[in-house]
Amino acid sequence: MALVAIAWLAAPRPAEAEESLHSYAIVGDAIPEPLTGANGDAAHGRALVVERASTCILCHGGPFPEQKFQGDLAPNLSGSGNRWSEGQLRLRLVDASRLNAATIMPSYYRVDGFDRVGNAWRGKPILSAEQIEDIVAYLVTLRD
Repeated sequence: MALVAIAWLAAPRPAEAEESLHSYAIVGDAIPEPLTGANGDAAHGRALVVERASTCILCHGGPFPEQKFQGDLAPNLSGSGNRWSEGQLRLRLVDASRLNAATIMPSYYRVDGFDRVGNAWRGKPILSAEQIEDIVAYLVTLRD
């Protein structure tokens, strides 16, 4: 019973219910403006990236020496700030399928067009707009 409770607590959770998703405009291959109207917190963004519940580190490796078993299914996050602009990173987090329909990257801030969604996730983004901005703020600092 205790193991079930621990597994439940460790499982990823949908972002807190928001009144509605923040609107955004896609320009080319980017969402140039922050979803929240403000830049995020890079330190909180790093914590989200390495937290296995948010899934980043399950697929991506990066400059996280304290983390064992980093992913290798997706691009290494080292140098993300050199490869992509803030807006490009934002779109990749919000809905990477807009750039590549066959991507395995989850759409972290999309709630429509999915066929099989668990009840706990239905109508809710995986990450909140604030969490997206925090992760973007961290990823743009990765220059090496």
